[in-house]
Amino acid sequence: MNKQRLILVFGFILSIGLLCNSSVFGQTTTNNVSGDSLTLEKIIAIVVQTHPMVKEAAESVNSANAGIGLAKSGYFPTIDATASYARIGPADKMTFPMLGTFQLYPSDNYAASVNVYENIYDFGKTHRNVNFAKEVKTLNEQSIEQVKQKLAYTATMIYYSMVYLQEAIIINKDQLKTLQEHLDFIQKKHDAGSATQYEILSTQVKISTVESAGIDLQTSLKNQRSELNSLMGQTENTDFAVKEQLNVKLPDVPDDSLISFAYKHRDEIKIAQEKTAVAELRLKVVRAQNHPSLNLELSGGGKNGYFPDLNAVKANYVAAIGLNVPIFEGTRMKYNMLQTKSAIVITNYETELAKRTITADVTENLENIKASLKKIDHFNLQLTQSKQAFALSQTNYQAGAITNLDVLDATTTITESNLLLFKSKVEYVTNVYKLKMAIGERLY
Repeated sequence: MNKQRLILVFGFILSIGLLCNSSVFGQTTTNNVSGDSLTLEKIIAIVVQTHPMVKEAAESVNSANAGIGLAKSGYFPTIDATASYARIGPADKMTFPMLGTFQLYPSDNYAASVNVYENIYDFGKTHRNVNFAKEVKTLNEQSIEQVKQKLAYTATMIYYSMVYLQEAIIINKDQLKTLQEHLDFIQKKHDAGSATQYEILSTQVKISTVESAGIDLQTSLKNQRSELNSLMGQTENTDFAVKEQLNVKLPDVPDDSLISFAYKHRDEIKIAQEKTAVAELRLKVVRAQNHPSLNLELSGGGKNGYFPDLNAVKANYVAAIGLNVPIFEGTRMKYNMLQTKSAIVITNYETELAKRTITADVTENLENIKASLKKIDHFNLQLTQSKQAFALSQTNYQAGAITNLDVLDATTTITESNLLLFKSKVEYVTNVYKLKMAIGERLY
């Protein structure tokens, strides 16, 4: 019986030792990821090319181009053609002695003409409208960049959440395998009369806890994959893995220059500044509404009704030039000006608010990066210590100083330390990307 017990103990310790040398406790398992797994770069490329929000923003640029063309139409003449027929009766007639009776106009009146209307000079109205439309286009183009940046950031966060969950599931499965092997070992000891029912029940409780955690991890991974499928325009059940990419460089900007760099590159600042420019150009357009305009009108065609033959159609023309000077517009100018000036003030406040938010974002993420590095060092040390503790537990177990449950706790500590270390590495990478986002560095 003693010989059988020693064989079981040796087998248990050997299995634990092999587990400690496996990828779960020291190396990543990404080499086992299937060849069709997706990289972060590929995911971001798919998202920014196919997402409806990007297409919607791009369509707004097309609309802005149409707005520019519409504003430039003020430089071109308006040409139309008209034709009419009118029957008038009774027709007035005049009788002169010795000369006879004359009809003043024909009963059937025909007219056709081509008309040209040209704005000769409008004192800057059209020019300002064109500049305003161009600035609207610039604002819409900047909005496209902001949409892409936000989508790339969202995809990055989901991607690294999946990286962590994939690794956590692997660790969970290995831990469950170890616990099951331990349960088998305890069961054999119980059958031999050297283990209690309490040890079996305690191990079964731990197995149940790990299985429950595994279910939660699988569910979380499926949810994250579903969200990423939605971003990429795939069906919600499309199954794929993501490749582990933990090598990321910090922004090549000194810490004391990060905020000023962000002020120059964040889309929120650029958009707020563009909104201010649009509002200022809008103010110029409003001011030009009361400017006079000089117009030319040309019309040429044919009509009847000319003496002496009222029914004969003759060529005719009209050439006119006119000056329009607004005098009173019912206070519309006054309140349009007030609205536009208020819009400028609002956009200035928006810029200031964006700067405050950016300052807080940069500072917070920089501190998070420093904290992540400290966590990595801490969990590296913890993992080393947990391995040493496990080695001591093996010795003590052989000496009969501790129970096999103590050895099992030691293996669980190694698993948890390894998972916490990997989690801290993922947190470091995501914090770096958050800092990139905070300073306006492109993620796509």
